[in-house]
Amino acid sequence: MKTRVTELLGIEHPIIQGAMAWVANASLAGAVSEAGGLGIIAAGGAPLSWIEEQVRIARTMTDKPIGVNIMLMNPEASKIAQLLADLRVDVITTGAGSPSTYIGMWKEAGCKVVPVIASSALAARMERCGADAVIAEGCEAGGHIGELTTMALVPAVRDAVSIPVIAAGGIADGRTMAAAFALGAEGVQVGTRFLTVDECTISDAYKERVVAAKDSDTIVTGRAGGHPVRGLKNAFSRKVRMLEGDPTADKAELEALYSGSLRRAVEGDTDNGSMMAGQSAGIVRERKTAREAIGDIVREAEAVGGLSLVETAEHNAARALSRKDA
Repeated sequence: MKTRVTELLGIEHPIIQGAMAWVANASLAGAVSEAGGLGIIAAGGAPLSWIEEQVRIARTMTDKPIGVNIMLMNPEASKIAQLLADLRVDVITTGAGSPSTYIGMWKEAGCKVVPVIASSALAARMERCGADAVIAEGCEAGGHIGELTTMALVPAVRDAVSIPVIAAGGIADGRTMAAAFALGAEGVQVGTRFLTVDECTISDAYKERVVAAKDSDTIVTGRAGGHPVRGLKNAFSRKVRMLEGDPTADKAELEALYSGSLRRAVEGDTDNGSMMAGQSAGIVRERKTAREAIGDIVREAEAVGGLSLVETAEHNAARALSRKDA
């Protein structure tokens, strides 16, 4: 399944692992890359020493491309950006801000730059800034989300840019991958499915809650503060929603709930932690290895789409290039 995304990133399958803070470390990223996708280490709010160590570990696990995600709201973003250039990371994905300040430095270091975007306007801006591709993430995704659905966002972004579009949000199997290609994508980003693989180091309790989830088992918190986050329903999320809807609630209590909530879930507190996961949790039913998960997605996508899937990818590329020529 060759597309402009596989050619650009030097990977076998057009599948990128989502950058999940406190989750996406070298163990997961190295396994995904070795299996033919693109593994992503999530820098999050981690110290520089941890990021450098994780890149080093991942590179001992595979000689295939490895990516790192940087959250640009991080006060240490400029230092992390320089570190990624110094490490000559193969692919850099970005979120929570514009990477325009750093793109030139990264490109000079040989890094591919792929921002995560939530609107066609932002996608067009990233293309003008020199991004190599964009990840169009719909609100079905887990973690921090925008307002547009993947169904609405991906075709709008496809029409707005000539660079490759990678779809994200709600994609966890071959059916959803094939649907993303039909919308105009040439690759997909998958997060929730990789929460449950053997190489993911989150607690078993968290993994089991994802596997047991139904399609209606996610909830969005944080909208009141302008930073919506999708996760699994539990005591934590229900209490947060209650406090967010109460104008008389103690804001300090709410901030205390937010603080460290993802780490609590990762370490096994599935009642009092923020179990970030997307709506695709409802179709994740088994715990497998990263290689098995990728193999399942690719085989099902090929079975669903057949030759038409390849033809769709070629059509998407041709449509994007014709827009560029115009």
